[in-house]
Amino acid sequence: MLLSSLTSTLAKLLRGLLLAAVGLIFVAQVSAAPAYATSVYSMPSLAAGDSTWVVDEAEILSRLNEGRISGELEKLAQSTGNEVRFVTVHRLDYGETIQSFADQLFEQWFPTPEAQANQTLLVLDNVTNNVAIRTGDRVKATLNDEIAQSVAQETVMVPLRQDNKYNQAFLDASDRLVAVLSGQPDPGPPVVDNTVLVEGTFATPEDTEKSNATVWVVGFLVAATVIPMATYYLYQILQG
Repeated sequence: MLLSSLTSTLAKLLRGLLLAAVGLIFVAQVSAAPAYATSVYSMPSLAAGDSTWVVDEAEILSRLNEGRISGELEKLAQSTGNEVRFVTVHRLDYGETIQSFADQLFEQWFPTPEAQANQTLLVLDNVTNNVAIRTGDRVKATLNDEIAQSVAQETVMVPLRQDNKYNQAFLDASDRLVAVLSGQPDPGPPVVDNTVLVEGTFATPEDTEKSNATVWVVGFLVAATVIPMATYYLYQILQG
């Protein structure tokens, strides 16, 4: 009687563990599925002359710093006619690069050569931390391609390599672009101490979630394997 009751209880426990394991596997697969990707068609409308300077779709900038950057870019536009926009996105469509996205968005917002002339657009994808910049023809007379690429790949990237400091990255980019486009000397990229700077190996929140789900699934699968074996050996002992 005792053996029958014990076997029945263990069987119910095993079924429960198996159902939980299946459920966790399903949840892990859903969690690992790609999040909704950003396309240029999902971006808000904007045109030359608009007073929107920062479009933080990835929600990585503080309101305080977004306001500070917007204020500086507003002053730049009023004093020089040069307009700078910062855009952040969270994940791009499959096959899209950050530069192709920036080019498409630039042409969508500023469809004519006249509208593009005084524009600068800097875009960051916070999933990959890739950055791209696009400038209009008149801007190039002050902000040449070499400096523009340095802003994107050095001024922005250095703080990102130091523990994803997004606010610092965009504040630095704003300061440098405002200086150059105002006709001041180029302050250059941040000075990096190569003896100290080490490439970051920090896990993203998505990686952490996937890792936690995997641990739970493996744990339940191990339990589902061990419990039947323990039941069998217990049964053998009781029979003996």
